[in-house]
Amino acid sequence: MIVRCLSRAMIVIALAAVSACGAWPFGARYEYEEQMYLSVDGQATVVIDASLAALVALRGMAIDPSKFASIGRDEIRRLLEAGGCLVDSVSRPWTRSGRRFVQFQIAMADVRQPQSCGVLAWSSYSLTPIDPDGLEFQQIVGPPPQNASAPPAAWDGTELVAFKLHGPSRIRDHNVKLLDGSDGTFERGNILTWEQRLKDRLAGAPVTMNVKMDATSILHTTLWLFAGAFAAAVLVLVVVIWLVVRRGRKLVRLH
Repeated sequence: MIVRCLSRAMIVIALAAVSACGAWPFGARYEYEEQMYLSVDGQATVVIDASLAALVALRGMAIDPSKFASIGRDEIRRLLEAGGCLVDSVSRPWTRSGRRFVQFQIAMADVRQPQSCGVLAWSSYSLTPIDPDGLEFQQIVGPPPQNASAPPAAWDGTELVAFKLHGPSRIRDHNVKLLDGSDGTFERGNILTWEQRLKDRLAGAPVTMNVKMDATSILHTTLWLFAGAFAAAVLVLVVVIWLVVRRGRKLVRLH
């Protein structure tokens, strides 16, 4: 429970920083970016940053993608919840490259169960044990829904789509390759990114994500290490105090 609460707190802090800046400040800029913060027990939080045009074209959302549209957070939340999603938060829309963007956060109770959230319905998920200490995660992203239609947008063919996994533990193996051929491992080594060109995503080209990882979360291990270090420090302090008191008693008896 403590690990889960701390994980959610870190996500909220990160989202607040992103919203304040208007966009993710590191790495490539994506027209549609879907990030999953996965726990070893199957719970997950999915954060989606996307242009309104991409949400219409890829997810079939009934919204006005125009940069002059007056769409607000409440309307986007209502559409997501009507689609069966458990919405944690929705940011204020912002403008980039002449297009309106928005960020929202969705909670998933268990990736191993059928998903009712419409905006995530193009993916199938699995999380299975591979040995006593390991897990294998798989996500297969299929084509956009049939009701999706590409809206008028100033796309020039260079736009990218990304799917990111923030793994809960040490990554053992993965099938990531970025579009430039490089490894898609970033930052701590347990954040993986699969890239795809927007035109290929619109055409329904599948994305298959395979990751093998440890079954014990990094945060859980870190907390235990911190607790152990704290306990050791307290023990040393107790021993030092005991030695000082003992020496003081000896000096009193000598006098």
